[in-house]
Amino acid sequence: MGATLIMDVSGFVQARVLGSTSLDYGLVGRWLGYMLQGRFRHASITAATPIRNERLMGWVFHYITGIVFATLLIGAKGPAWICDPTLTPALVMGLVSVIAPFFIMQPALGFGVAASKTGSPSIARRKSVIAHLTFGVGLFVAAWLLSLLFPASFCLS
Repeated sequence: MGATLIMDVSGFVQARVLGSTSLDYGLVGRWLGYMLQGRFRHASITAATPIRNERLMGWVFHYITGIVFATLLIGAKGPAWICDPTLTPALVMGLVSVIAPFFIMQPALGFGVAASKTGSPSIARRKSVIAHLTFGVGLFVAAWLLSLLFPASFCLS
């Protein structure tokens, strides 16, 4: 959750300072809501009728996804990585995590593979990669903080 929070704070700062926009997680919630009705792909999720609590669902899903990728990193490197985290595996996981929006979510929302059907695909791709690298930095920072704040819980065996 810490890594996802760092990613989101970075996105918020970029939005305020640079005027950059990010994904509306309400659209992710809308997609999830339609999945429950058996519809997995949209020509344009923005044209789909909004569903109740879509923003909340999207944000919860966003954090669950972050937890899944953090768990994959810890599974790959072992729990000892939390005691002595290194940046490279965290950044690699951040880059690996961009596969999900590029090849699953964006096509399903009607944005095309790697945002190919958006008005500015290269800008959308760059934003996604930066956001997910920031998530990777967040994985490292969160592990480092855990090792400092709770060493007995994570690092003593």
